[in-house]
Amino acid sequence: MSGAGTAAAAPPDQRAYRLSSIDMLRGLAVVIMALDHVRDFLSYGSEQDPMANPHVTPVVFATRWITHFCAPVFVLLAGTSAGLMAARKTRAALGGFLLKRGLWLVLVECALISTAFTFAPLGIAELQGRTLVIMQVIWAIGASMIVLAGAQWLGRRACAVLGAAILLGHNLLDASWPANHMLASGQPLWVALHAQMSYQAGSFQLLFGYPLLPWIGVMLLGFGAAGLFELPPAQRHVNLRNIGLALTAAFIVVRAADVYGDPHAWQVQDAGLTATVMSFLNTTKYPPSLQFLLMTLGPAALLCAYADRFRGALKDTLVMFGRVPFAFYVAHFYLIHLLSLLLGVSQGFAPRQFLTLFIFYPKGYGIGLGGVYLAWLLVIVLLYPLCRWMAGIKSRRSDWWLSYL
Repeated sequence: MSGAGTAAAAPPDQRAYRLSSIDMLRGLAVVIMALDHVRDFLSYGSEQDPMANPHVTPVVFATRWITHFCAPVFVLLAGTSAGLMAARKTRAALGGFLLKRGLWLVLVECALISTAFTFAPLGIAELQGRTLVIMQVIWAIGASMIVLAGAQWLGRRACAVLGAAILLGHNLLDASWPANHMLASGQPLWVALHAQMSYQAGSFQLLFGYPLLPWIGVMLLGFGAAGLFELPPAQRHVNLRNIGLALTAAFIVVRAADVYGDPHAWQVQDAGLTATVMSFLNTTKYPPSLQFLLMTLGPAALLCAYADRFRGALKDTLVMFGRVPFAFYVAHFYLIHLLSLLLGVSQGFAPRQFLTLFIFYPKGYGIGLGGVYLAWLLVIVLLYPLCRWMAGIKSRRSDWWLSYL
């Protein structure tokens, strides 16, 4: 890994607003995210959320739990990057860019990412031939950008206040909002603002995996926090450290009190301390609860505060991945699904059995957790040349279209 990491020290990015600490954090997020998706596609008896299984092992729990940091980091830093652009663009120009990029990302989610999930753009048998369109984190980022295109006219401070208000208050809806309906149609579209749901539209089945409202709050908060990254490095690091400590402490206090901020309470487990800790950390991601966001954004801020102190091959590699998260994200789904198909064929299954969503893969297919980790490392290695090539292009050129990749 050290040789590859040394090669990753690409020429400095010509866009002066890039910060290596942001790119490192984003790069770490995409690498960890790939682990969760490899587990989804390649592990036997894969569950989308194994943390909901009361019999889950600590290793599987930790494998899923660590990936909880990815989506909040992605969405927050997307807002922060937009906020940093505000220093170089007029509000009209920034609003136009965010609107177009948001629409582009929604299109990418519906067409490219959904196709990567199923390899069946014309429909899957499990849904009576309907085409599955999955609205996940790219949808959440794109739709939130569309909202931010208008909200940014209010200014950073107002966006920060509005974002914080959404994150602090959206769990008030828990008691009255319709429950999650992941694979059952029949609810109106507005339910997707705060619950997972499925919606049939002609020959398409829309699966809203990421309820939108809280992610809009995260995006707005990230936009409002952009000023932190314009401070002198020493002051920025101190502020990020203090914010990280405050958010982490707030998570512990709010979670321990268990009065508000997550619809699922934690409990002391008869099985012992490890099981109790897992219950304590098992906060709600869909939609992301206040406790979930405190749990993830606090440590992320702490890591960002100290990111500039890291040196060497590993940091260079993460920064490189963090400068091309779009290329990594799109390519890794196609690669992982292809690997799952090849694995299935090697285990004696027919290729057509893998032209569907992974939750419909045949019984008896898959590999254990050790194999999942090896496959994850393989995915990172195989994606390295593409991402390094793309990072090199973005560091040398400033063509308008590169802002959409």
